[in-house]
Amino acid sequence: MSNWQLLASAHSRAVGEKILALCAQLPEGPGVVIASGGTSGKQRWCLQPRSNLEAAAASCGQWLHSIGLDPEKVVVVNPLPSHHMGGLMPQVRAQLWGVPLLELSPEQLKNPAALADEQRNNPAFKTREALISLVPTQLHRLLEDPDGIRWLKGFALIWVGGAGLGPNLAAAARRQQLPLAPCYGATETAAMVTAQTPSQFLAGSNSCGQPLADVQLRLDPITNGIEIRTPRLSPGWLAGAKVLPFVNNSGWWCSGDAGGYLADGLCLLGRLDGALNSGGSTVFPEQIEAALSETPGLAALLVIGVADLEWGERLVALVRIEAEFDSKQVIGNLCAKAADLAPAERPKNWLICPQLTLNSQGKWERKRWLQWAQQHI
Repeated sequence: MSNWQLLASAHSRAVGEKILALCAQLPEGPGVVIASGGTSGKQRWCLQPRSNLEAAAASCGQWLHSIGLDPEKVVVVNPLPSHHMGGLMPQVRAQLWGVPLLELSPEQLKNPAALADEQRNNPAFKTREALISLVPTQLHRLLEDPDGIRWLKGFALIWVGGAGLGPNLAAAARRQQLPLAPCYGATETAAMVTAQTPSQFLAGSNSCGQPLADVQLRLDPITNGIEIRTPRLSPGWLAGAKVLPFVNNSGWWCSGDAGGYLADGLCLLGRLDGALNSGGSTVFPEQIEAALSETPGLAALLVIGVADLEWGERLVALVRIEAEFDSKQVIGNLCAKAADLAPAERPKNWLICPQLTLNSQGKWERKRWLQWAQQHI
């Protein structure tokens, strides 16, 4: 990267190029411009200098050393697209550490049997420890296939991030004794800022672990919002001809996520801008979605809040059901699971939404789907 390079999906590249062309304040040196956000429908084009990416890779290598893995003796497997930070950083790590990189396409990930065969025959897997980063959806699909489980068992470390790891999915991974390392990070921080060790995960930890060596974390005393300070924080985002900073006057970045502390690290509650007031209680829809996510036949689930005189915000669940399953049975099973939740966390309406899907950033556009629900209730 000899200059600033735009990393974008095909449909958003034109927008990114237009904004980049307007900007007259790019920092000196090479770097990337990469899309961030999308949770509330407000995409931002985030700047990350090459030096920040390399600092993040070095910090990750230091963390590996702390758990007994030598970053110079690994093979990095990357199943994520490079226009996302989660797919870019494996490339930077492999280059900085001087190790092999194996890129996987979405089509390859759909064929676990071929992946397992490649793993068995590839010399790098015989002499090096294999590392991979997955999002929960990928992990879930692989755990449903015996060949996927066989392939996952060939890794020394499996980072899982990008979304919350549901309790049922965590339990399934523990049953298979998979070395998961749940982590938390963002495009703005050049990927992970906390990571849990596989040993603590397998022992039952539900946290995202402790901050990496170059990261400071704190929680806002009023909102429990996660605030981050690190030298690899993005210098800012493109706003027309200007670069606007992410940090506040104290040098901290407010991530927009709510969290708490467990004995062994940070736990995530959900997005602050997505928190709902249900019956006088503050609830995070991500927690509800995670609790219901492993229901058979469920392809996608999104919980939103509709204004209501009695509840303040009445919880409504939008559901996409896999084609081969009976919708009434799936909804019935969801209702039965929801009965185990606190009253304020139980959806009051269930709407079947065949087109329900994440946006191109892998995020939920909750305002968009709230509008859809209001039209269909």
